[in-house]
Amino acid sequence: MKIENMSITEIREYLSKQEEVSASVLKQLLADQRKGVVELARQLTQRQERQAKLAAKWEEMSQYERACRQQGKTIVVGIDEVGRGPLAGPVVAAAVALKEDFYLPGLDDSKKVPEAMRQAFYEVIMREAQYVGIGIVSAERIDEINILEATREAMRHAVLEAGTRPDICLIDAVQIPDFPFEQRPIIGGDGKSVSIAAASIVAKVTRDRLMAEYSLLYPEYGFEKNAGYGTEEHLRALHLVGPSPIHRRTFGAVKELAAR
Repeated sequence: MKIENMSITEIREYLSKQEEVSASVLKQLLADQRKGVVELARQLTQRQERQAKLAAKWEEMSQYERACRQQGKTIVVGIDEVGRGPLAGPVVAAAVALKEDFYLPGLDDSKKVPEAMRQAFYEVIMREAQYVGIGIVSAERIDEINILEATREAMRHAVLEAGTRPDICLIDAVQIPDFPFEQRPIIGGDGKSVSIAAASIVAKVTRDRLMAEYSLLYPEYGFEKNAGYGTEEHLRALHLVGPSPIHRRTFGAVKELAAR
């Protein structure tokens, strides 16, 4: 194809349909004298650079999964939790096993992914992952056994719900006692392993949706915005109306109110 024989509109439409553009086409774009074409070339170059960075990041974050598969472990489950710090609501864990050819550029620790992208990633993971399990432990149970044990319990439930026997579990920082599967805790794992990052996304979206549902029952606290964390609005409501049934009685401001 010859870029010089195409209008700028035609070039733009052509480029929008291409996942990759050859070096020869890029060379023609850069050599074109039209400012609009040069601008398209600049945008294309930036896009390709972003894609290359995302691909490199994916390769880096796949190192643990790759190493496990090289050792003959085919079902590699990533585990992560969300909701250890809030004053209200459950702690939620997810267990995710990704297929070897799964590719989702931009996947990262859920805290680093914008909300709209988290939602989109969640749908892809739920649809295309090899196995997904979710474990939810209530605020009442958290008060009974403490947040660390509740987190471990949620993780155990998540693996059971995934419906498989993992060859190994990659876990974000936590060690699970009396766990029947091989495990490898990775500090900061949600930013180092694609499997743990996927679990982070699933857990985060699941919990945020749960808290949005709770906000319909207990609208005073703004759970749909703060997800149960101790924001100024949330603390103000706590002092005005007291704790709801999903508040953690052993946590911070809730505990202080109960002691009065």
